[in-house]
Formats: sequence, C-alpha cells, structure tokens
Amino acid sequence: MSTSAHFSFSPSTTWRRNLQLRLVIITIIVSTTVLSIVGIILVNQVTAGLLETKQQSALAEATAARLEVQRLLDASDAGLVAPNSTRIVDSVITALAIRSGSPGIYEALFLSDPDLVGVPERGTELISQVSIPENLRTAITERDRQAWAYGTLYYEGGITKPGLIVGSPVSVPRVGAYELYLLFPLDKEQKTIDLIRQAVAITGITLLISLAVLAWFVTSRVTEPVREAAQIADQIASGDLNQRMQVRGEDDIARLAGSVNEMATSLQRQIVRLETLSQLQQQFVSDVSHELRTPLTTVRMASEMIYDARGDFDPDMARSAELLRNQVDRFDVLLSDLLEMSKIDAGASTLVFGALDLSKLTESLLQEADHIALEHSTTFSFAGTVNALVFADQRRVSRIIRNLIINAVEHCEGSPIEVAVATNESCVSISVRDFGQGIAAADIPRVFGRFWRADPARPRTLGGTGLGLSISAEDAALHGGQIDVWGSLGEGAQFVLSLPKTQEGKIVQVAISAGAP
Repeated sequence: MSTSAHFSFSPSTTWRRNLQLRLVIITIIVSTTVLSIVGIILVNQVTAGLLETKQQSALAEATAARLEVQRLLDASDAGLVAPNSTRIVDSVITALAIRSGSPGIYEALFLSDPDLVGVPERGTELISQVSIPENLRTAITERDRQAWAYGTLYYEGGITKPGLIVGSPVSVPRVGAYELYLLFPLDKEQKTIDLIRQAVAITGITLLISLAVLAWFVTSRVTEPVREAAQIADQIASGDLNQRMQVRGEDDIARLAGSVNEMATSLQRQIVRLETLSQLQQQFVSDVSHELRTPLTTVRMASEMIYDARGDFDPDMARSAELLRNQVDRFDVLLSDLLEMSKIDAGASTLVFGALDLSKLTESLLQEADHIALEHSTTFSFAGTVNALVFADQRRVSRIIRNLIINAVEHCEGSPIEVAVATNESCVSISVRDFGQGIAAADIPRVFGRFWRADPARPRTLGGTGLGLSISAEDAALHGGQIDVWGSLGEGAQFVLSLPKTQEGKIVQVAISAGAP
C-alpha cells in the first residue's frame, strides 16, 4: 500500500508541527534572558565595586593632598616678605605632581575663584580646564567643602579619558579663594570593566550554545520516539497493520513504544475479526438473497396470475389481489434496498465511472416520472444548463435523482415541483424543490436516517421502503459529493445533490445552495 507525503515549508507550519524545534528555541530564549540578566547584574556589581574602591581611595588621597597644600600655603605666609603668587601656585602644582608619583595617579588643577581677576592658575600634564564640570565648581563655591563627580578628562591635543574629579576649596593667603581639583583617570578601570564584559559575553555565548546543543540532544531523545510513534500511527491508519515500534530499555519512552505496539496488535486483531465478520455478513446476505429470490419469484408469478384473474372475483377478493401484487412489488424493492445497504455497510460497493451529462439525465428521468406526477396532480418545471458533465457512476446517480424526484412527488401535496441544474468550476448541482408539507428544522438532521419518516401516520402512496434517501446519501458520498437539505413546515422542502466534476475532484463551493432564494 502506497502513501503520499505532503511537505510544507511555511515557518508557521514548521513551528506548530516541530516539537523539538519549539523546545530548543524556547530553551534558547529563556537561557538568553537569564544569562543576560545575570551578566548585567555581574558586570554592574563588578563596576560598582571597582568604582567604589577607586572613589574611596581618591577621596582619601584628595583630602590628604588638600591638607598638604593648605599647610604649604599657610607656611608660605610665615615669612617677613609676602611671596609672589605665581611662585606659590607653581610650588603647589609641583608638590602635587611629586605626590602623584610617576606615572601619576591623578592630574591636578589649581584654579582661582571666578571673582578673582589676574591671578595665576596652573595644572599638570597639559590637562584642560574644560574637564571641570560647571556644576561641580558651583557646588564647591556654594558649599565651601569637598565635592566630586564622574566625567571626561580632556587633555591638550584632543586626548580624552573617563575620570573621577574631586574638588576642594583652599585659601591662598593675601590672594584669595582657590579651588584644588584632583582628576583621577579611570582608563585602567574602564579596561578592566571592558575585559569583564567581554569575558561575561563570551562565557554567556558559550553557555548558550552548550545549552542549545544539550537541549537539542535531550529533546531528540524524547521527540524522536514520539515522531516515530506518529509515523507508525499514520501507516497503521493507512492500512499497514504490521508496523511496530522498537522497544529500547524500560523507561517511559519504552513503555510508550510497548503501548503503541500493543494497540497496533489489538487493532489488527479487531480489524481481522471485523473483516471476517464482514465476509460472513456478505456471504449471509448473498445466501439470503439467493434463497429469498427463488420463493419471491414464485410468489410474484402466483400474484400476477391472481391479479390477472381478479375480474372473475368478487370486489373484496379483487382488492386483495391488488394488495397482494403491490406488497410483493414492495417486498422486492425492500429486498433490493436492504442488499444495497448491506453492501455499503460492508464497504463492498463499487463504482463504474463514466462521462455523464446530468442535465440530460435529469430531464430524461423527469420524463419517465411524468405519469407518476400526473397521478398525484403535480407537474415538473425544469431549468437545465450546458456543460453539466461529471465523471460518475450512471446507475447510482440515476438512482439518487430518481429517489429525490419520487420523494418530492410523495410530499408535494399537488403543488408544482421545480427541478434545476447548475454548474461551476468544481461541481454540478441538481435541485429538487417542492412546496408541500415541508420538514421541521429539528427533523432535518434525521432526514437521511434509515426507515425514518417525518410523519409516521402518513401512508406511502408510492410504496417507498424508507431507505431511499439513506442510500442516496451513501451513493453521493461514494462519489465525493453531498446532498444538502432545506425545509420549513408549510413551505415545502429542497434537496440539492452536488457532485464533483472529476473522479478525484473536490467540491469547493456548491453551484446551488439549499434554501437560497
């Protein structure tokens, strides 16, 4: 038995159907989120620790340097002659440069109060005065105490570095207020932080790749058996009942494989049993049909002879002869319908396909039923169409249309019957509409039930067996078609048969909708 596979490359379809892919991607997303949060927290903590350590040492150094500078300034005013302000400022910068060491741990700026004019200002290592934020100068001037801020250190020549700027107020005797700024470069700390960030990123990527590989491996251990079970289930559903899963180990997956195999074995046994019962049923039906046909033929011959001689009988006997023949005919039809239903139930129905013009076929069947319509005081109106060709079994399609016509005549109550044929790209539809007693909406789902009658008290004037519509629905389904029903009490009913145009075709949209105006 051959099976066909259908492949879809739609990303959404792949996402819905591939459990392993979903698990791996979800693992990657969750792992990326967790690693990112952990990495950010780690880098922030390391950065905060480095900066706090640097800040504490810088503030301590700035405090010691301010005290030393203030002592130097106070000592310069102890002599009899006031020293030159330029020499004082130069001595302060020289002392700070010596204190900073080589290479210097900080740069220094010795700036005068903005209100002082014409006084000297100095700095080390070509550091630019632009490095001092205005808000820091304002804070020192207003509060008259030490203050600090993080910023960018600007050097002559365009060089910049991140840094910590600590400012303190000092007083130069006989000159006025000055501001001492120590600028601590943080380029080494920045390199350390960058190195840590790089290490965290590399570690995170490595862990992420490892987790993805691990997730793929772990999920494959689970999804592969599940996928194998799904494939085997599809093959079993397609009729290959000999397929089994390989059982490895004793874990949950192994138990799953064993359960699938037990299910397949049980299903195979049940199917074999049902096939045997079906064969026995078909044989029984065939035997019963053969055994019933012979006495039925004898009874028919006898009933025909009695019926032909009814003119010599009294009225009661003549009527009995008519009833006998009618019931023999009905029994013959009932036997044929029962045999047909048994074949359908056993799946033994076969179709003989051929090209068929449904418009011409329907018109021919209506002409055959004219005498029946005349007996029931009704008429047919027919609206055919061209190109109503289908590829179908003529005997079964004729039986469907005939059943729909007879059913309409049975229930039309003398009202006209409208029959129409329409076609579209995928199918041909045949509508049979009567305006008789109609069907209650609650009864429509039961219309195709076997032996079901909308009004059990109503006699069958055409000798129906109660299986005609049920057989018609099965015949339509064998062709890949359908019968739609509409009905309303007092307004009549409409049955629409729709058949695909080709043997393997599908109905995309019916050409006539049941109940449409």
